Amino acid sequence: MPESLPIPTASHRPPPHHIRRDNGGVSAYLAALNAEQRRAVEYGVGLDKLSEAGPLLIIAGAGSGKTNTLAYRVAHLVLSGADPQRILLLTFSRRAAEEMVRRAGHVLSQALDARGRRRNAALPWAGTFHSVGARLLREYAERIGLNESFTIHDRGDSEDLLAIVRHELGLSETKNRFPTKGTCLAIYSRTVNSGVPLGDVLKKTFSRSAQWEEELRKLFDAYVGEKQSQNVLDYDDLLLYWSQTVGEPSLGREIGERFDHVLVDEYQDTNRLQASILLGMKPHGQGLAVVGDDAQSIYSFRAATVRNILDFPKQFEPPATIISLERNYRSTQPILDASNGIIGLAAERYTKNLWTDRISSERPKLVTVRDGGEQAQYVAEQVLEYREAGIALKSQAVLFRSSSHSAELELELARRGIPFVKYGGLKFLEAAHIKDVLGVLRWAENPRSRLSGFRTVKLLAGVGSATAAKLLDAMGDAPNPIGVMQNFDMPPSVASDWAFFRELFSTLHAAKSTWPADMNLVTRWYEPHLQRIYEDAHIRQGDLVQLQQIASTYTSRERFLTEITLDPPSATSDEAGMPGQDDDYLILSTIHSAKGQEWIAVQILNVVDGCIPSDMSTGSSEEIEEERRLLYVAMTRARNHLHLIVPQRFYTYQQSKSGDRHVYALLSRFIPDCLFHHFDSCAWPVVEESTGAPAKAPLPTTAKIDISAQVRAQWK
Repeated sequence: MPESLPIPTASHRPPPHHIRRDNGGVSAYLAALNAEQRRAVEYGVGLDKLSEAGPLLIIAGAGSGKTNTLAYRVAHLVLSGADPQRILLLTFSRRAAEEMVRRAGHVLSQALDARGRRRNAALPWAGTFHSVGARLLREYAERIGLNESFTIHDRGDSEDLLAIVRHELGLSETKNRFPTKGTCLAIYSRTVNSGVPLGDVLKKTFSRSAQWEEELRKLFDAYVGEKQSQNVLDYDDLLLYWSQTVGEPSLGREIGERFDHVLVDEYQDTNRLQASILLGMKPHGQGLAVVGDDAQSIYSFRAATVRNILDFPKQFEPPATIISLERNYRSTQPILDASNGIIGLAAERYTKNLWTDRISSERPKLVTVRDGGEQAQYVAEQVLEYREAGIALKSQAVLFRSSSHSAELELELARRGIPFVKYGGLKFLEAAHIKDVLGVLRWAENPRSRLSGFRTVKLLAGVGSATAAKLLDAMGDAPNPIGVMQNFDMPPSVASDWAFFRELFSTLHAAKSTWPADMNLVTRWYEPHLQRIYEDAHIRQGDLVQLQQIASTYTSRERFLTEITLDPPSATSDEAGMPGQDDDYLILSTIHSAKGQEWIAVQILNVVDGCIPSDMSTGSSEEIEEERRLLYVAMTRARNHLHLIVPQRFYTYQQSKSGDRHVYALLSRFIPDCLFHHFDSCAWPVVEESTGAPAKAPLPTTAKIDISAQVRAQWK
């Protein structure tokens, strides 16, 4: 039997006298919440000091109004006397933070308007773990041995710097193939974020690289030293340095006391490093509230661990209070029954049973097809049928475990003329021309950033790698890198361009208060280089306009460079751009990318062993349980219609004389016989019995048609 974690009942306290419950009172707005949501929102408010509320864990089932509940809690805390300046709200994307602040502000405004009062609802400390970490590290930089002007490398920059260090150590010249820069960064990041020793990470996750443990250890040591010498941090450093800072008792207490309330969204997606940050600031849990769903913990490949949310209550004494949100506002009851059945077989979980008042007689469909080709045909036909029934393409989604699983479907959709968008693709900061412009700004912000300087100097026509390296070597060793740069002799062919750039650089470095004018200066300088370097410059120009618009929304260059690195938008010049806003298109998405979304109709591809669960993720019970949660997340994206498709065989290409062959598949182990009653099972296509009708007469073969003449005629 699965091990279920009990959910104790939260204690009820009478409301404080200053919060009236009449129609005009402060808490009248809470009538929009259900009983469990309201308990979560009001938890701890009856205490004399709000900040003394013990730790709270809100288990928010799929579609249970998690975002609203957290936003209402923020607003209710402010209405009850909490200082917005002393509330820390941590989310996993900037957009999520902005949405949370918007909703909380709306609730707060409504409640205050009802009483004829006004109050500033701004939450200055709402953001992602990484963005908040960057702000705090700049404030405490001097006390922890950092230079406050540090710049932040994105993943691409981090890979490039690792590649440079890797080459300098001679690891690119080994007889046996050393891990690529991308693999090296993945190993490094996993080790830092998981808190697991390098050797264990290699054995469990990167076994093919285990033979290089000592070399990787030397590489990472040199990589860290290079970052520190250049005054740069990468994504992982923002969490690592923050964790190390609050790990010092005096600093942890000082930073923790700055915030009376710390609220964390999507806690099931945190890693050990993020959990250590929260415990470092709030070791006893006062004012700490986390929201999440263990059943939706699906990001272990990013070092997230479901143990954080499962073990949260017992990390404190007394244990944290747990409140469960079980009412679902998204799906019909038959969809929830099937989803509850699948997650109910999990080895360890918090006990909850999602329910709704959205009654329906339509159960999820378990559809068996012959192969991947028929699966694609079935999906396309269902999509068109739903469209004819009035369900827009945008309200439909096809989900799959791996991006490659949609290949046959994409061909079928293209053949039938069904437009679609597949989640994924190039990120804004991965576009070369955007990296060029940001490189100039980063170098001006931090002249010791070797990577930014190298990229920027090589934009000048006639400057090669050797000249750029010579300049950066001289700057890196000098106490005054700006002076070295101003006096550096470039080749005569570059002299005029170099003089112009030096003037630009001096302006950028000295005048930080002119933002966003700095961005305009850089883009004007860069435009002729854009025209010279890229054939599709006119398309890329649109990204520069977008970049300028984004820049204008920030108060400083430092804040802009930090935020856009941590939460980049999508590029407008992606090879497969998004359709226009008025277009209708089907959504194709991996299950991981679909988390947090919902559609009227959802179809899930390849619900078979080998795909769900993936044959690459069955090496341990922990991996299998995460695959179960993936299927649960996919199913709970559907509002009204849900199809799980089971192809009986796949075609695979074998590197052997046998060539193409097919592999037979079995229904996913996560849907055993005991759950069949939650589904309507059927096979497709439906085989019709023979009617005995005579065969059609063959077409005459004597007719001759001059196709060549017809082809020529269309151009007459």
